[in-house]
Amino acid sequence: MKKDCIFCKIVAGELPAYKVYEDQNILAFLDINPINPGHTLVVSKVHSENIADTTEATFVDLIKVIKKIYPAVLNGVGAADANLTINSGELAGQAVLHLHFHIIPRFAGDGHKLWTGKSYASSEVESIVQNIKNFIDSD
Repeated sequence: MKKDCIFCKIVAGELPAYKVYEDQNILAFLDINPINPGHTLVVSKVHSENIADTTEATFVDLIKVIKKIYPAVLNGVGAADANLTINSGELAGQAVLHLHFHIIPRFAGDGHKLWTGKSYASSEVESIVQNIKNFIDSD
């Protein structure tokens, strides 16, 4: 537990939360500032800041719980679709530096925008592919 982490305080019972699921390793609760009704956060009870510093076992536990509760979240609010997101790092929009997933139910006309893509310059794409492969091979 990290003392200044709001999610660690929720896990420890020091702060309230609207819990929708809990087991030995994972806690899921409603976001207090939801994009849409049913917006659920899924966190590990063990503190890690992002994907890079969490264990594989913890990450697998998170995914298993998401797989289990995802349909319940959608059914619970009458949504047909959802965004499953993770922001890893402050530049990516991670506001609480405790690894967490968002399950965001989506509704027609809800006003939530998705990002738009960019094109690669032909001169850069092969270099980027090779750089990524080099880092994968170095692990």
